Amino acid sequence: MAANASAATAILSGTPPPTGWNAPRQASRVGDVVLIVFLLAQCLDGVFTYIGVATFGIDVEANPVVAGLMANLGHGPGLLSAKLVASGLGVGLHLLGVHSAIALLTGFYMMVAVAPWTLILFF
Repeated sequence: MAANASAATAILSGTPPPTGWNAPRQASRVGDVVLIVFLLAQCLDGVFTYIGVATFGIDVEANPVVAGLMANLGHGPGLLSAKLVASGLGVGLHLLGVHSAIALLTGFYMMVAVAPWTLILFF
């Protein structure tokens, strides 16, 4: 019965149903480096944010989602949960082979998160 339903779907949609998993993507050294730099940016942002919030208070956090997590879960657990989700999504993009998006996100984090915290905390 299931085979007939698949055949009917293929006839109606014009495309055959999938028969198995796609072959794994080949490893990319550039993609690996981009992922490592992305994860490093996440770590730096997390550490600098924690130091900044501990020093100046939670009002200094510009991201309302992260500030809300930190207010409700505590500074450490809230920030850690946000950084783990962001890192996990970055790894997911890496596994899908979308390295250009990870590179853009890495540049974004470095410009709007790591660089400002570095200026605020150390200069």
